[in-house]
Amino acid sequence: MNYLVKLLSNSGVLTNDFDYHFIRASMVFIFAIFGYQKWYAFEAQQIEPFISNNPFVFWLIPVFGLRGASWFLGTTEWIFGTLLFLGFWNKRLGILGALGSIFTFVSTFSTIPFLPDGWAAPAGGFPAMTIPTAFLMKDIVLLAASVYLLRQDVIRSIGIMPSM
Repeated sequence: MNYLVKLLSNSGVLTNDFDYHFIRASMVFIFAIFGYQKWYAFEAQQIEPFISNNPFVFWLIPVFGLRGASWFLGTTEWIFGTLLFLGFWNKRLGILGALGSIFTFVSTFSTIPFLPDGWAAPAGGFPAMTIPTAFLMKDIVLLAASVYLLRQDVIRSIGIMPSM
């Protein structure tokens, strides 16, 4: 184990803010791909139960229709992804992107208690999460990454190097 720790510490992979940049790039990629999907009718149909059962965005369908709601969400995802991308160079824009990202994942994760039959999969007589609920579970990690980026960008924007 000591050899592995020494190898990793000497590799340079774990220095020079690799984790910070890797998380930022991953979040930009996620927002780009998820935002892109929202422009297609198939995706709009797939996310309808998530939108209509969400306590924050349920109003989008009555206001914009299903396709319009999907486009609205895709546009906001691209905006937040762009702000996170610009955060590579401008920490204040990164802060805005991280705040938008936090709102996104709090919103999507909050759908879980409201999904019909979200915990209806039989598992030895005990209810287990269904596929839609399992899909939303990833948002806990994405929320944590968003909070991490927010912290890093706030600290860096005021000129303090983050502590390890």
